[in-house]
Amino acid sequence: MPTPPKKEGSKLNRYLKKIGPGIITAALVFGPGSLTINTKLGASFGYSLLWVLILTVILMTAFTNMSARIGLDSSVSFIERIKNELGKPLAFMVGIGIFLTTASFQAGNTVGAAVAFSELFSTSLILWIILFTSAAIFLLFFKSFYKILEKLMIGLVALMLLSFLLTIIMAAPDISEILKGFIPSVPKGSEYLIITLTASSFSIVGAFYQSYLVREKGWKRTEVKDCMRESRNGIIVLGLLSTLVMLCASAVLHQNNIEVRSASDLGMALEPLFGPFTSSVFMIGFFAASFSSMVGNATIGGVILADTFFSESNLSSFKVRLMIILVVLIGAVVAYIFGALPLELIIFAQGITIMIVPLAAVIILIFANSKKMSLELRNSKYSNFMGALGILVLLLMSAYSIDYLFFR
Repeated sequence: MPTPPKKEGSKLNRYLKKIGPGIITAALVFGPGSLTINTKLGASFGYSLLWVLILTVILMTAFTNMSARIGLDSSVSFIERIKNELGKPLAFMVGIGIFLTTASFQAGNTVGAAVAFSELFSTSLILWIILFTSAAIFLLFFKSFYKILEKLMIGLVALMLLSFLLTIIMAAPDISEILKGFIPSVPKGSEYLIITLTASSFSIVGAFYQSYLVREKGWKRTEVKDCMRESRNGIIVLGLLSTLVMLCASAVLHQNNIEVRSASDLGMALEPLFGPFTSSVFMIGFFAASFSSMVGNATIGGVILADTFFSESNLSSFKVRLMIILVVLIGAVVAYIFGALPLELIIFAQGITIMIVPLAAVIILIFANSKKMSLELRNSKYSNFMGALGILVLLLMSAYSIDYLFFR
């Protein structure tokens, strides 16, 4: 008589398979820019801006779910649908815009991964830039690139959660003060940083790519409930990561009036309180955030660019992998030229992005309401309300960013 399979193991495997795309989205959105901005806000304004993270999680969930349903419904990629239904010029505008957005963040991701190990081992930054760039490119030559990417992201996200959770447990923040942070308020001088925080957490580029991930994963229309659940879980993880970082910065840096010049300052600030162990744990978490975004961000940019110009989006395609390598190399070259990017440049890149993404958000909303969509996958009234709210938020942020960057 054959031995029955282990139920617990099979359940775990099934669960890990289901959360893949959502975790990938969370990992690529939560990069060194998000980590830096959450640290800066927590250190400068304490717990008072935690409410922004709740808002971004709600909006990000809405758009990620819309994009996932678009991917489930169509036999072709999202960019191909835009070409076919709205015209090639608009598809090229969206595709190139998303590529430029990912390229603008790639240097920060590369530097972030390199800085973590450079500081841990007191070695050359350039050495680690070359090493991690080579590692990212090396991953592309595996036939099962998606499966490797998925496992890598799940592992790095778990590492980040553990690192920041250990840090916040040791910091022991005041619970009553934390609860006050969920009441909306805008401290003086925080306006532009709120814009950049929203831009880094409410990533339309990440949401847009969810349609590609569900196709790469092989989800079927009949699995829509599981697909929505894993998509939502991934964004919840993203919100949890951001919240833990802000809590750490608030509890340690803000309470001790320590100024933040870079994200790594959080780890250094903890060192005299808890010893070098905590500092090392934080820097490992910083590496996880950077390297996961480095690989994931390049994957988005490369896939969308290849789909725009060559109508190819499968990760096994040579042209797709070539475009991913292009984004990786752009990040490496910029990182090599400029070295450690200052906090101001990371924040500037986050702000610039918000001027590009409203168009992509509008297109997601249009297709999520298309009469060509099957009725069960089409937007509900709630989804449309959240979509309209998200677009309004993006337009307001775009207007503020343009005014802040060019007229002040």
